[in-house]
Amino acid sequence: MNTIFATAEEKMNKSLNNLVSEFASIRAGRANPGVLDKLSVDYYGSPTPINQVAAVSVPDPRTLMIAPWDKSVLKEIEKAILTSDIGINPQNDGTSLRLIFPPMTEERRKELTKDIAKMGEDCKVAIRSIRRDAIDKIKDMKKKSEITEDDQKNGEKKMQDLTDRFAKEADKLTEAKQKEIMEI
Repeated sequence: MNTIFATAEEKMNKSLNNLVSEFASIRAGRANPGVLDKLSVDYYGSPTPINQVAAVSVPDPRTLMIAPWDKSVLKEIEKAILTSDIGINPQNDGTSLRLIFPPMTEERRKELTKDIAKMGEDCKVAIRSIRRDAIDKIKDMKKKSEITEDDQKNGEKKMQDLTDRFAKEADKLTEAKQKEIMEI
């Protein structure tokens, strides 16, 4: 039965980590290198993440600077940013790219907080789904007489406690990201 808990905890951790990476890619009105994480460029025939072909820095809160180590990849990086959903046109000075993040409108902030709430809820749904699968396995063990009824009840309670802990953590992450978005 311990393997059921270990597997469930590992899957719940993955759900939370996925939520954290989704939140990192949300543009909060300030420069964040995380918005480039999902972008890759064609570098000598293979798709390569931007942070592996260029130095990404934040010279000021609203600017992201991308300086490729190999200048031949500059156009590829620019093309990747233009075709992405970042919504910012890069400024090319021949050796590097600058992304200047405009301040967000109140309407856009509210829209993003709704999206964040939905992502948080989706994470909690995934966590509850993991709980359901684990409890089904525990009930299956009881049917096969591998565990007693008391073990089944204890296992279900332990699984519920684990689920509550991860759901609470997802709520905390969601609330923190919403607060960050609403800050001006």
